[in-house]
Amino acid sequence: MIKADLHVHTNYSDGEHHPFDVLRRAKAVGIDVISITDHDCIGAIEPAKSFAPELNITVIPGIEISTDIDDKEIHLLGYFIDYTNKELLNYLEFFRAERINRAKLIIIKLNELGLEITLDDVLKQTKSSVIGRPHIAFTLAELGYVKNIWEAFEKYLSDDGPAYQKKIHVSPQSALNIIKDAGGLSSIAHPGDIKEELLKKLIDCGLDGIEVTHPSHTREQTRLYKSIANEYYLLQTGGSDFHGGKKYDDSNFGKYFVNEKNISAMKHRL
Repeated sequence: MIKADLHVHTNYSDGEHHPFDVLRRAKAVGIDVISITDHDCIGAIEPAKSFAPELNITVIPGIEISTDIDDKEIHLLGYFIDYTNKELLNYLEFFRAERINRAKLIIIKLNELGLEITLDDVLKQTKSSVIGRPHIAFTLAELGYVKNIWEAFEKYLSDDGPAYQKKIHVSPQSALNIIKDAGGLSSIAHPGDIKEELLKKLIDCGLDGIEVTHPSHTREQTRLYKSIANEYYLLQTGGSDFHGGKKYDDSNFGKYFVNEKNISAMKHRL
């Protein structure tokens, strides 16, 4: 049986490991197919694809795009995307600039709270990746203002925290169009934290699939999303949402996956 993990992050976004190391770990836990789905970033795809044949692993080009609807943040996964698509690259460049602007505003709020932190401090954490709140959290921990990233979010960076800054608005419809125009298939990531009526809105917008398998889902939720996928003729995707290291549990890698039947259905839909 083929094991396909379709939700994996690297240090090109908020993951801990380089794409080469992610693939080595995937091989060690028996994963045959992997999709690199970094947040608003495609930089890890090319190095992953170049290394994959050595390990006999198939890499599906992917992405995770942040959107919001009705004041609720929604993440959409894109699969089999043409990561050289001009419109996709233009969007990602725009979003990278907006993430930097957001980080600057968060840092201003932290400074006003008496925390001496600069953008340069945070950029040391990002390396080649797209800047996000986890990088600011890591920096706060390194500077000794909090014990760990969890405390950073709890005290300052959570959605209701004193240093929170809302992301630029990107509608799900816009993200779905970006994925479609890049020749890809869309799926909603970890839908367990959104209401069913909101999921129906996304389906009406042209969603291709649902992430039925995810570490955050209960068995009941997994059954529910499989039922919804069958009812609306949607693809069933899934994976570990692997980040590694400081933020997530590495032990989920290899435990959450879909099979060759799901991959075949995706290819057929293409």
